[in-house]
Amino acid sequence: MAGHSKWANIQHRKGRQDAKRGKIFTRLIKEITVAARMGGGDPNMNPRLRLAVDKATEQNMPKDNIERAIKRGTGDLDGVNYEEMRYEGYGIGGAAVLVDCLSDNRTRTVADVRHAFTKFGGNLGTDGSVAFLFRHCGQLVFAPGTPEDRLLECALEAGAEDVVTNDDGSLEVITAPPEFPAVKASLEKAGLRAEVAEVTMKPVSETALAGEDAARMQKLLDALESLDDVQEVYTTAVMDEAA
Repeated sequence: MAGHSKWANIQHRKGRQDAKRGKIFTRLIKEITVAARMGGGDPNMNPRLRLAVDKATEQNMPKDNIERAIKRGTGDLDGVNYEEMRYEGYGIGGAAVLVDCLSDNRTRTVADVRHAFTKFGGNLGTDGSVAFLFRHCGQLVFAPGTPEDRLLECALEAGAEDVVTNDDGSLEVITAPPEFPAVKASLEKAGLRAEVAEVTMKPVSETALAGEDAARMQKLLDALESLDDVQEVYTTAVMDEAA
C-alpha cells in the first residue's frame, strides 16, 4: 500500500510493546496458565503452551515463574480461573479492532473495553462484526535486506504457506498456526531470524490512517492495551510514523 511503510509500522508497534514490558510478564503468565489448563502441562504435547513458554523465555521470564504458571493451570497449585473472551469493534475511519482478553470477571472486562472504545472515538460491535477481516496464522517478519530467494526456499521447504514481499523491502513468512513452531525453528537453524515472530490475527485488508486520525487511533489502541484483562489487540489500521 502506497504512503506507508509496513516495516516502520511493525517497528513502531514493537517499540510500544517493549515500553510496556511491566505488563508483559502478567499477560504471559495468564496465557501459560490457560494454555496448560486447556491442553495439559507438557509443552511438547501442547502447541499453545509451547508458544507461550517460548515467548516467556524470549522475554527472560525466570524459569520458576513459568513452572508455577503451568502448575496453576494443571491444578497442582491454586490459582485464578481465567476465562477467554474476544470483543470486536470499530476505531477511527472504520478500522476494525479485535480485543482478546483473559479475565476472571466478564462483567468488569466488557465494561472496561466498552468504555475505552467509547472514550476514544470507537464503537464496540457485535460478535462476528469484524472477525472475518482477520486471518488466524503464524507470521514471521524479516527486515529489508533479508535475502529473498534464500528465505523463500527455506520457508517453503519448512512448510510455510506463503512468503510476501512488501513495498518497503520487508518480507513476511505466513504459516498455518500448527506449523509455526517448526517453520520458525527451521528458519533460525538456517540463520534466518525474524524481527517479529508470532501467531496472530493478520488483517486481510488494511485501513490507512494519517495525521490526526492516526493519532486518535493510536490513543484508542493504547487505552485498550492498558487494560489489565486485555491480552492482545489486533487492528486493520495502518498508521503513519507520527502517530
